[in-house]
Amino acid sequence: MKSLSRGVIVAGLLITLAGATAFANVKKSTITLSVDTKVNDTIVKKGMYQVVFDDQTGELSLFKGAKLVAKTAARVEKREMKARGTEVQTILEGMDQKLVGITFGGSYDNVRVGQASMQAGAN
Repeated sequence: MKSLSRGVIVAGLLITLAGATAFANVKKSTITLSVDTKVNDTIVKKGMYQVVFDDQTGELSLFKGAKLVAKTAARVEKREMKARGTEVQTILEGMDQKLVGITFGGSYDNVRVGQASMQAGAN
């Protein structure tokens, strides 16, 4: 009976480790937008958001709590130095502040927002 329960525990640990490696390419951080910011065609209201980038799918998502606010295509560009903290890159386009990229703290990559919107939700 002990060997059966040990086997179940070991199998559970192996499944957990395999699942963790499947999600190893997802980066998450909390950001604060000080002004309303355009993510492709979606206006994201100023405030705190959870930003998630999955480099396997090339998707950058912004969440307010559990609610998906915006989702867009993104690509990775290498940078020379490791980022000290999470950085949000925006530009002024007409009268709108537009998200162009995010760098996650501790990363050697810049995540650049693509031009085509994959999915967007209202805030």
